[in-house]
Amino acid sequence: MRLLLVAYPGAGKGTQAVKLAAHYGIAHLSSGALLRAEVAHGTRIGRVAADYLKRGDLVPDDVVLEMLSVPVLEAVRNGGYVLDGFPRTLRQAEEAYSLAQQVEGIELQAVVHLRVSPDELRHRLRVRANREGRSDDSDDVILHRFKVFDTETEPLLDFYAQRGLLIDINGEQPVQKVFTDITAAIDDLGADRRPEVGQQDP
Repeated sequence: MRLLLVAYPGAGKGTQAVKLAAHYGIAHLSSGALLRAEVAHGTRIGRVAADYLKRGDLVPDDVVLEMLSVPVLEAVRNGGYVLDGFPRTLRQAEEAYSLAQQVEGIELQAVVHLRVSPDELRHRLRVRANREGRSDDSDDVILHRFKVFDTETEPLLDFYAQRGLLIDINGEQPVQKVFTDITAAIDDLGADRRPEVGQQDP
């Protein structure tokens, strides 16, 4: 199973990614968590990414792709992945799609979009900031990250919808109901793509 979660900051991608990874027995790959770990360890990638993360800007494509390439390939060998936070731009999505044409078995099978209202998102991010002390959850950075999503990430939805991969989910429901809706939609998507009894593959 190879999944991607797309949503505004605070929509619950991380929470659902953890549950989906456990449910399907696949790896949870959070680009944000991986980048913050690189920063904490003072690696070359971390030093490049640090300022971008503080401002709420997107880390350059080549840096993110370099960081994720090994974990993605390893995850594919072990059953699949759920990506949380990458791709975040149309260019990243196009590059990932191009790479997927060259390496068998890594292409996305479903893209889950969690819909949450701006007011609810701001509330969730303030709660998270108080709980976790994350510097990228201040009011100014939150507003900037929303604008970045509108400009850079929103176009991904059309890109994946045109490929028949997009699943739209109401993310303002209780966590377990969101999870149930996601898994039901994923299972339905898989069923739609399986040949009917007696039908032969071309």
